[in-house]
Amino acid sequence: MELGHAYSVLVVSASAKFNESVRGLLPERFYWPVTVLTDAAGARRELLENSCDLVVINTPLPDEFGTRLAQDICQHSAAGVLLLVKAEHFPDIDGRLTPQGVLVLSKPMSTQLFTQSLRLLCGTRERLRGLEKKNATIEEKMEEIRLVNRAKWLLIECLGMTEPEAHHYIEKQSMDRRISKREVAETVIKTYQ
Repeated sequence: MELGHAYSVLVVSASAKFNESVRGLLPERFYWPVTVLTDAAGARRELLENSCDLVVINTPLPDEFGTRLAQDICQHSAAGVLLLVKAEHFPDIDGRLTPQGVLVLSKPMSTQLFTQSLRLLCGTRERLRGLEKKNATIEEKMEEIRLVNRAKWLLIECLGMTEPEAHHYIEKQSMDRRISKREVAETVIKTYQ
């Protein structure tokens, strides 16, 4: 298996036997840290304090079945969620949760299916990371545009420049001083506001 870095994993399961066996399927060089909790309430507390890349939920849990926890994680984080359910519950739960982004597997399952599912979730997590970075870049660019526009209007109001003159002034200051247009705009805003 070729992964770029280690993925943090939260395992939520009341079964000591499952918890022990799943640790053996999560080598540290690919999955670290691995946190094991036995109930949904503990998992929710953990996720409030720490984010993780993957969550494995082995149903049923002592305080709830586990489907609500899986849905909540998918709605409020970018973690990949793997939900393990008994075969008799699989058709219903798979039909309801898969469209929400939860990967549902029927128990018992093979080791190969489990590890392949984790690798699929890792790949999905990487795609989400890329989209998060792209989104952050777009948001930064939009914020820069807002600041530059605000600075232009201040130059128009306070110095009587036209819009093209204000635009040219900000661009020229950016080039001459070797700083970003954002930094020029912030200086203009501080000066004239």
